[in-house]
Amino acid sequence: MTEASSARSARRPQRRHVLELAALCTAVAVADALAHTLTHGPSGPVLLCAAAVAVLATAGFHLWWSRRHEDAPPPTDTGATAPASADRARGAGGQETVLWRMRTTVRDQPGSLAALCTALGARRVDILSLQTHPLSDGTVDEFLLRAPGALTPDELTRTVAGAGGRRSWLERADAHDLVDAPTRMLGLATRTALDSAELPLALRQLLGRCTIHSVPARSLLGRPLAEPVPTEGVLEEHRMKFRDPSGGSLTIERPQLPFTPTEFARVRALVDLDARLGQRVPPRRDVLTLPEGNEITVRRADTSDLAAAREMHDRCSSKTLALRYHGPVGDADRYLGHLLSPRFGRTLAVETASGRLVALGHLLWDGDETEVALLVEDAWQQRGIGAELLRRLVTMAAETGCESVYAITQASNTGMVAAMRGLGLPLDYQIEEGTLVITARPTGLPAPRVAQESVSIPDGSGRR
Repeated sequence: MTEASSARSARRPQRRHVLELAALCTAVAVADALAHTLTHGPSGPVLLCAAAVAVLATAGFHLWWSRRHEDAPPPTDTGATAPASADRARGAGGQETVLWRMRTTVRDQPGSLAALCTALGARRVDILSLQTHPLSDGTVDEFLLRAPGALTPDELTRTVAGAGGRRSWLERADAHDLVDAPTRMLGLATRTALDSAELPLALRQLLGRCTIHSVPARSLLGRPLAEPVPTEGVLEEHRMKFRDPSGGSLTIERPQLPFTPTEFARVRALVDLDARLGQRVPPRRDVLTLPEGNEITVRRADTSDLAAAREMHDRCSSKTLALRYHGPVGDADRYLGHLLSPRFGRTLAVETASGRLVALGHLLWDGDETEVALLVEDAWQQRGIGAELLRRLVTMAAETGCESVYAITQASNTGMVAAMRGLGLPLDYQIEEGTLVITARPTGLPAPRVAQESVSIPDGSGRR
């Protein structure tokens, strides 16, 4: 708005007040003359009625005039203020953007971070969050950025390098990264506290793409496996080692990005929390009804079910055990301690109404991949139990962010093939010397239909 228009707007209320004062004085004079005429004139009642009509008409006109000027829109300025605002809104809403996670190392001196932020701002890159990881020779700055879609990764990296950033690393981010660091750590700690099997998943979510190796203290034959690890852990450039609360060792590797002391401290806090709480499994139990009317219970299992699992092995035929373990049947019992440990994955157990274990389903963390395996006692096969366990396990994998789940079986195991096909997911098949590997992509898998009440499940042929 110009100075001239501001002055004109300021004078309008002054002129209005002068006019209202003049009208008031005129009204007083007219009222005095009217009172004199009514007192001494012969037509007092007629004049009084005429005066009332005049007053009402004047009041109505004044009310109309006031509302007209109060409701009138303010004068429009033809300058650049309004159009510029509209252009900024169109630019912010119409431009495609991309989320990036970026790390770069800057010198530990005043102005280094400011120069980097200025360079990003010049490319219209919005900094959504920032974390700093102090080092002995500098500072690692971790950004969550919203950049224009037209800005390529190479251009973004060159911009950061030109502002003093070195050893930069860039990765696409998503909406899950729009959480501040304290909230994220509290969420991961809660997951770890509720379930022993959550520790590897929490670490992977905290550190991004990494490989986690959990080595038991001893092999199946009793030989020592895990190397001794100091109580405080070991931090190397691309590797971290900790004592596993179960007695072995926990090794985390990330070749594409060095670990920082800050990340090491966060991981150690989660590992310590897991060790202090001990082994724990959520107590959820779901009751299902089989086609013939029998009720079974599906629940989480752990090493406390070792004795019951061995008894189920004794009731299984050699053929069933061979299809499950792909090796000598006599070695099957040795795998149970590993399979039932929450450190290596999740296990679902199926119990009859009398409490007897009749089926086990395993979801095993295998580095960056996830394996699924099933074992159903011979007398309880072909009732839909295996398909129900498989669906639940793959749903668990989808909830933890696993992109693929694979099953290893024999090409002649038509039951496992049918169960995998029954998931309704994209499948990949690989056959080598009679061994079949089926890989499913659980992305977009619907939520489980089974709640904590009794429901019916289909049998092996798909009937209810």
